Amino acid sequence: MDGTVLVADDDRTIRTVLTQALTRAGCKVHATSSLLTLMRWVEEGKGDLVISDVVMPDGNGLETLPKISAIRPDLPVIIISAQNTIMTAIQAAEAEAYDYLPKPFDLPDLMKRAARALEVKRRAPVRVDASEGVQDDLPLVGRTAQMQALYRLVARVMNADLPVMITGESGTGKSLIARAIHDFSDRRNQPFVVAAAADLDGADGPGTILSRAQSGSVLFDEVGDLDEIAQTRIVRMLDTLGDGAPRIMATSQKDLMQKMEGGLFRQDLYYRLGGVTLNVPSLRERVDDIPLLAAHFLARAERDGTGIRALGTDAVELIRAYSWPGNVRQLENAIRRLVVTAAEDEITRAEVEMVLGSQPAIEPLFAGAGSDQLSGSVEKHLRRYFDLHGGALPPPGLYQRILREVETPLIEIALDATGGNQAKCADLLGINRNTLRKKITDLDIQVTRRRRLM
Repeated sequence: MDGTVLVADDDRTIRTVLTQALTRAGCKVHATSSLLTLMRWVEEGKGDLVISDVVMPDGNGLETLPKISAIRPDLPVIIISAQNTIMTAIQAAEAEAYDYLPKPFDLPDLMKRAARALEVKRRAPVRVDASEGVQDDLPLVGRTAQMQALYRLVARVMNADLPVMITGESGTGKSLIARAIHDFSDRRNQPFVVAAAADLDGADGPGTILSRAQSGSVLFDEVGDLDEIAQTRIVRMLDTLGDGAPRIMATSQKDLMQKMEGGLFRQDLYYRLGGVTLNVPSLRERVDDIPLLAAHFLARAERDGTGIRALGTDAVELIRAYSWPGNVRQLENAIRRLVVTAAEDEITRAEVEMVLGSQPAIEPLFAGAGSDQLSGSVEKHLRRYFDLHGGALPPPGLYQRILREVETPLIEIALDATGGNQAKCADLLGINRNTLRKKITDLDIQVTRRRRLM
């Protein structure tokens, strides 16, 4: 690399690391902990690239970007920030940052981006003022590579006229991504219409949707669940779009390619909706974001006056190890319960186990696997669980954790099937009645006696 880099960060360690790495790469470096000093250097014409933090002792790095752009339009700026939300990525794009990276950043990755910034002339994206009507409380939080890549892609496509398909499992936040794209786009002052299957009934349904949306956005939620008639009506509606038409977005937790190949989803609709595809990762694919999300929901509970709570170290390990089949929505609901039910300010592992004990932990055991053996599904789950730790070993106590995940729902379902009759349940399971009673106590399983109607 060749050029002069201006580094602004209030963390001395980061300044030192970047200075050493950039100097070794052949650059000259000026580093400071002050935005005032940075702006003085910019005004003096120094630097070919700026690398700046957001939160600084004397100001906000994002707020200085328009000033830098006004003085030096061709000076690229890379934003680095510990604020790992979609808001930061979008605001960085809106403020015309060349690139954005979350802290802690990967140094080789940052060096590659810096090299590109020094070589490629800065591109000026469309300027958008999203300061009005925006809530900084979207649970789209994450510092993992998957989420940061998603944030950057959202920032790039929000003002494009292409349709957007958002895929991902239930509870990952697909509709929130769609709403964020609308709220930060130049259509944000126009309506955002979520079109359900019922809205497509009748010949006038699609026309009514377009009338309501005006020049805003239309979201077809879970488009993979629509029947053939509804799909046909959407295709006809899309064929009528002209100037001033709303932007089209859709979400799906189902594999539309597979449905299309099976004749269950129209090919022409598939390609009309898939201008840009955004995949929202599951929590299993971004384990490192789980504690961050949990802290976000705990902070929200504190703001709402529900209670002030924190997760103990063992409790954090447990929520990281859990499979979260319901993804972010399930995690949020679990944290809400823990805030209300925890006995002390610090939530314990036992309290987390109690809340998660009644929820499905291995998912999907039988989904789409008509003839698969249970052991095969469990094996897939366990291999995925080990893979998520990136070569490191999971926390100790794995054997008992996995047994508990299978044992608790097994006993609960068996008790339900036998109407709470422990003698029949023990016989059904093939274990001693005293053993069953001990497991019910140890696993904190609630038993309700009732009469079976069959």
